Amino acid sequence: MVPVKGSARAKSRLGELPEPFPARGALAEAFALDTVTALLAAEMVRRVIVVTADPAAAGPLAALGAQIVPESPQTSPSDAGSGNFAAPRDPLNAAIAEGVRVAQELYPRSNVAVLTGDLPALTVADVETALTAASAHDRAMVADEEGTGTTTLLARAGLRLVPRFGPGSRAAHEAAGHVPLDLPATASIRRDVDTVANLAEVLRRGVGAHTSALIARSQPMPTETPDLG
Repeated sequence: MVPVKGSARAKSRLGELPEPFPARGALAEAFALDTVTALLAAEMVRRVIVVTADPAAAGPLAALGAQIVPESPQTSPSDAGSGNFAAPRDPLNAAIAEGVRVAQELYPRSNVAVLTGDLPALTVADVETALTAASAHDRAMVADEEGTGTTTLLARAGLRLVPRFGPGSRAAHEAAGHVPLDLPATASIRRDVDTVANLAEVLRRGVGAHTSALIARSQPMPTETPDLG
């Protein structure tokens, strides 16, 4: 399950990128497309559900093969707090909780994994490695490269999963019983993009086709990766 914000509110921490980079909304959409593309190509993934309130983002993601769940603007703990989880008050976590609810209702025998939509360097191999490692635990998680956040949250079929994404999410998810998976710090599934420095790093390592094409279109005659400072 992948939450995708609308382009108007996506990746605000990137700020205004220097020329000739595209707008952060376009980058966020490309990140999500590359994240979902890698997930769909993984043999261990049965279905990819995307929760979004942005119809413009939903169309291309659905074309890839993702199942779209419209984000409900009135989602709240009282709306979605029944069943196997409780929806947090934060809008992102409430949207994720709604996606988890749909996934557990439609596919009750399937394990659930929640990935952030900003993993443009994500590889199929790292998806498979993480899912294999997670199979040894009832609840698991993948910390971001800095070690304080979360890029992936996992739970066995039928188990309660309450997302706590945001600052300090690793500690919050660990406290809820999710075991951090022992993956290399440089694993692509750990490198989300929150800052300009993160963006520069993933561009150096290599990104998926959608992000790569967007960057190429914004730089008609690239000779090297632009300096982001």
